[in-house]
Amino acid sequence: MKLKTQGFILLDVDVVALNNAGKSTTSNFDNAVATKKVFKNGRAYTYVSGQAWRYWWRDALQRNHGWNISPITRDNKIAFTAADPIKYPDDDIFGYMKAAKDVIVDEDGKPILKNGKEQTENVTVTRISPLKNSVIVSVSSTRPAENWSSMARQEGDSVPYVKEEYSAIMKGMFSLDLEQAGTFSNYNKTGFKNLTEKLREDALANGAIEIEDSYVKDSKGNAQKLVRLTKEIREKRIEDTLKALKTISGGAMQTNNMSDVTPKFIVLATTTTGNHPFSHIATSEGINSDKMHLNIAGIKEVLKDYKEQFQGIVFIGRRSGFLDDYKDSLKELELLGNEYPKVQIGSINETIDNYCKHLLQQLV
Repeated sequence: MKLKTQGFILLDVDVVALNNAGKSTTSNFDNAVATKKVFKNGRAYTYVSGQAWRYWWRDALQRNHGWNISPITRDNKIAFTAADPIKYPDDDIFGYMKAAKDVIVDEDGKPILKNGKEQTENVTVTRISPLKNSVIVSVSSTRPAENWSSMARQEGDSVPYVKEEYSAIMKGMFSLDLEQAGTFSNYNKTGFKNLTEKLREDALANGAIEIEDSYVKDSKGNAQKLVRLTKEIREKRIEDTLKALKTISGGAMQTNNMSDVTPKFIVLATTTTGNHPFSHIATSEGINSDKMHLNIAGIKEVLKDYKEQFQGIVFIGRRSGFLDDYKDSLKELELLGNEYPKVQIGSINETIDNYCKHLLQQLV
């Protein structure tokens, strides 16, 4: 069974500039920086790019969970990681693409020559990331304010600059493919050649096993083989990835616009499909479209409609002091009848920890 962790989060930030878009084209000031924003139905919504969120996430895994991060190689106008998901857990979870050629050597390690030129072999590898995420976007429309500042520690005139700041409740979604994590293919198909032959052999020599691919067959109708790391390694990488949300930090202008970007509300569930069910449980619909609403009726609808796809308990966490008006309504979700999956409500860190314990029982 192909299982996925589906996650939904809300952030609550005040006077921030989490992800900037370069020079402002609308400001009256020459030295002005704009924040990233998109427009929908004529309203502006500030956002953090999915790439920025992944950068924060990878950084939290390195700093707080001891991950050995894959080194970056730059070659002219391209850059790539080591593309070694056996050694580097971030290559496993975040994916990679590396187009390269290796010199072919003989048994003594010397390059094999032909017509005086070193012979090479194609070692291009790619891996679709098991961890997929949205942008983090404000739930309601925002009106960023221009903050005029200046560098005035030198003699003479000060140097003015302007930045956009905003306060918002922001939402984001992510999905982690639990079957793909720690599992690699190396057959010659775009997006599926995760490992070179050498990496495959090294992995199998150091505890990895081969399993059958349930979805891809060769020309003779036989299941292709996948390389899978030990259950202990896979569990640790998955658990670390989720627990990093408890300590994630980041954002532009942190020197004097520092903000806490850990989730203040979170939903975690295991499903059998890739579609994310929680995208519309936080909305700005209503009489006052600038106010965020937690759609309790929408949560119940999702739980009921997708009951057959949920595996085990749906965990919902909330930070005390945030969305306190919904405290009782959320607690009532634990009392829903048999036509709904079981729901467990808790604090943020408690919810992440409890979901991880529950998830480890579901992994094969």
